[in-house]
Amino acid sequence: MILYDKLWQTLKEKNISQYKLIKTYHISTGQLDRLRKNGNVSTYTLNQLCEILDCDLFDIIEYRKD
Repeated sequence: MILYDKLWQTLKEKNISQYKLIKTYHISTGQLDRLRKNGNVSTYTLNQLCEILDCDLFDIIEYRKD
């Protein structure tokens, strides 16, 4: 299972709010909702987040076998 829990910590560390993602970077509220629920998110969105946060993919996602 892919989890996005690390995203919220990275946002906090980079001092970027969800509001700023929506208003400044045009990340949709639907995308953020899917991320909160560990739902399906496109690689395009993941790439955007990595560019915005200047981080690697594994700074925002985690894969766990269950």
